[in-house]
Order: sequence, then C-alpha cells, then structure tokens
Amino acid sequence: MTAEQLKVALIGAGRIGRLHARHLTTRIPRVRLLAVADACLEAAESCAREYGIARYCPDYREVLADPQVEAVLVCSPTSTHARLIEEAAHAGKHVFCEKPLALDLQAIDQALAAVERAGVKLQIGFNRRFDANFRRVRQAVEQGEIGLPLMLHITSRDPAPPPVDYLRVSGGLFLDMTIHDFDMARFLLASEVEEVFALAHSLNEPEIAMVGDVAHAAVTLRFVNGTIATISNSRRASYGYDQRVELLGSEGSIAVDNVYPNTALISDRHGVRRDLPLPFFMERYGESFAAELQAFVEAVLDNRPVPVSGHDGRISVAIALAAQRSLLEHRPVPLREVAWM
Repeated sequence: MTAEQLKVALIGAGRIGRLHARHLTTRIPRVRLLAVADACLEAAESCAREYGIARYCPDYREVLADPQVEAVLVCSPTSTHARLIEEAAHAGKHVFCEKPLALDLQAIDQALAAVERAGVKLQIGFNRRFDANFRRVRQAVEQGEIGLPLMLHITSRDPAPPPVDYLRVSGGLFLDMTIHDFDMARFLLASEVEEVFALAHSLNEPEIAMVGDVAHAAVTLRFVNGTIATISNSRRASYGYDQRVELLGSEGSIAVDNVYPNTALISDRHGVRRDLPLPFFMERYGESFAAELQAFVEAVLDNRPVPVSGHDGRISVAIALAAQRSLLEHRPVPLREVAWM
C-alpha cells in the first residue's frame, strides 16, 4: 500500500474507543479517521462531534461496506471481537482489535483463519509492549545486560474494580486484567509459557464474589527457557494504579517503578513521602496507546509485520484459560492442556 494516509473507521465509542479517536485525530499524521460506529447512536454522535469525525452510525456493517475504509479499530465489547474480526476480514479490511480476542479458543481460531484467508493484517491491543519503561527491560534481556533471566515479578493492581455489570461479561480477572501481564511476561522474556499455577480470592470484595469472580490473584508461570515469573494482581489498590516490574538475572537485575505525576519528595520529621502514582491506565499508559496505533498504521501502509500478532492474542487467552483451570482444580496446569484444544 502506497497511500500517504490510511483511511480507518472506529467500531465502539466507549472509553478506549474515544481515547483512540483522540490519538488518531491529533497525533498520527498518516491516518484519517473517516467514521465511528456504535450501537448507541448517542455515543457515536458524541465521539464524532468531539473529534471532528465526518460520519457516525449505529451499525458497524455500514463502515465495513464502505470501500473508502481500509482498516477498522475494534473497540466494542469483548463478546463481539471475534465476529467483527471475521466480518472485517471478509470485507477486506485490516484490523486493530482490543484485547482479548475472545473468551474461547475456538472463536479465536475461526477469526484468525478468516484473517489468513483474506490476507489482511491483524494487530492486538497489548499497549504495554509500547511503554518505554517496559521496552527498556526487554532491551536489557535482548542485549544480555543482566545475564540469564532467572525470576520475573510483575505487579499489576487497579485502583478500584470496574462496575458489576462489566464484571459479569468480562470473562473474569484472568481474561480481563491479568491477560495484559501474561502478554507482558512473554514479551519481556521472549519465551513461551510451559506451565501455569494460580491462587486467587475475593476477600473484602462481596460484589465481585457475587458475580463468581475473584479480586486478588497470584499466578506463577514456568517458561520453556526455565525462567519463573510471578504476577501479583488486585482489583483494588487504595493508593492508586500500581504497575511495577522486576527481573532478576544471573549478572544483575532491572526494575521498573510506578510513574508519578511529579518527582517531588517531601522530607520532614514525620518521614519521607511523595504524591500517589498516576491514577489509572489512561494516564499511566497514554504514550503507549498512541505508539501502538502508530505501529499499526505503519505496518499497513509500509507492508510490515504487525508488532503484536493474532498468535500473541491467542496465546494470552490460552494462558488465562489455564489459570482459570488451575484455580478451579487446585493444581499446576501445563499450557498444552488448553492451548491446542
């Protein structure tokens, strides 16, 4: 493709869709956002008005049928992702899709097969791969700065749970939240998961327990290269959005701390303190969201491989399903038990 600008449409005008609309219309010069579709016409109209998008509609099929649209961003509810990917691929559109691809592997495989048949590109929205801090950890591994990776620890805790209505359809903690950390562990270690063991509970979160989900989890991953990774999750951290990584290697370690609104430290007779971390993902990962869209646009226009593939999306879901099985059956689960079902 040699066009100067990629012509795209947005499907889904919720919180993440609007964030992508902002970046597409203000930060990425090689793209043109032609239309936004949302089942809630009011949401589509509001998004179009705020970001100067010429067209809006309640039916995504209208943008898929538009010959001007070359690619779509799927930011609709998770239950619609696989179907929309299939339909977009059938229409010859390249696809950027938010995580997860789907809640089961069969639906994912059907979507990936449709993408393969159509010869279009599919990128998954694991934006944390594009964060400069985490990319520095990956660089340290690639360049051997800390020797052989031995132990990886990821802390990922939200400041508060999402609404109960969302939790009911989210697929659960592992598929909705921890999935980012499963992908991050694979990305940082450049290796594949061999075995998964999960412990979790919903202490102090009766609403989450009521919908059959868990609020706090510890997951251990054993990788093919021998590295062990641990992930600490919580739906509620009273002090804010907690996003940290530490990787121990045979020759040293590398760590990423939280990001703060400023670097000020207050020291007095009561102690040393600072302001709380950035409040949530839109503030903490703002730059990475823009960077992932830039990478998608360049992959399509310059005919490069996408940096986060459908395979990456599938594997992260498989790990999440293994974690669910581990929690239910109280045992370590080899990934091969679920990955190729």
